[in-house]
Amino acid sequence: MKKVLIVTGHPDFEKESVANKAAFKELTELLPSAEIDRLDLLYPDYKIDVQKEQEKLVESDIIVLQFPVFWYHMPALMQKWVEDVFLNGFSHGPEGNALVGKKLVLLMTAGAPESYYKGEKAVYEQDLLIPIKGIVEATEMELAGYEILYGVSYGTRINEEISKEYAEKARHTARKVANLAGELAK
Repeated sequence: MKKVLIVTGHPDFEKESVANKAAFKELTELLPSAEIDRLDLLYPDYKIDVQKEQEKLVESDIIVLQFPVFWYHMPALMQKWVEDVFLNGFSHGPEGNALVGKKLVLLMTAGAPESYYKGEKAVYEQDLLIPIKGIVEATEMELAGYEILYGVSYGTRINEEISKEYAEKARHTARKVANLAGELAK
């Protein structure tokens, strides 16, 4: 069976994210043999252990990135992880072939409703993937799939029923991602 690495990049996971927390819990329960990389716990100071992270990537076949969309991109902690770990000579460049052929799967959450990403004046869903497509192109990984859970803004979590609804939606989305990663790992 192929090895799965789950990297979650919410910088304040415990306090700030009902949806990401529920999705992460579901992913880890459905993919119990996956290696877990919770960046907020490993690197609260943003000082990434590059060698350790590169080793995890090399040992993995499927990489699942789970993160909230912050201003149309991944949070700073996850972006720093990418910048520090995906180095020329490791992941790309003339000698950088460590990630060639690895499968990349995304689980993203967005506070705005889906209609925001579909409307006439919107940033379209595909726009959110532009940086990821650049990473995939440079590293020769394969973007094997993605899910975006829309409309889970922290601003409306003051209501317990809404929090429960967000958590259930997140678990449902995580099940789709876990199923895809599980199929890829066979």
